[in-house]
Amino acid sequence: MPIRPFTEIADKQALEEGAVFAPRFDETGLIVCMTVEATTNEPLMLAWMNAEALALTLETGVAHYWSRSRNSLWRKGDTSGQTQQVIEMRVDCDQDAILLRVEAGGDGGACHTGRKSCFYRSVDPATGGLRFIER
Repeated sequence: MPIRPFTEIADKQALEEGAVFAPRFDETGLIVCMTVEATTNEPLMLAWMNAEALALTLETGVAHYWSRSRNSLWRKGDTSGQTQQVIEMRVDCDQDAILLRVEAGGDGGACHTGRKSCFYRSVDPATGGLRFIER
């Protein structure tokens, strides 16, 4: 399948204030993606997308990511059953970060550890230690 071409915008004003989706991939061809649960806005995971993952997400409405550790495309839920139906996609001001609001399927989780969220610990600013968040 050919990868959907994305527009490139050099003009800062047009990039930040315009109505054209022009995702800015980094030097390795990736863009960061924060994924949250659509109804609660609870953070689920942070992952990366390449142009193919982003195009497939747009075309199918199902979250696709690029695994840096496996160096491969990955459709969320194929092995875990933790599917993510995209409800809304947002882009930040300079179009170098994506936010997905999703409806989580399967057991409603997103983390490979079996938890709902990959963000299951908080940092204690006084000690620098980690505290587990009970949810």
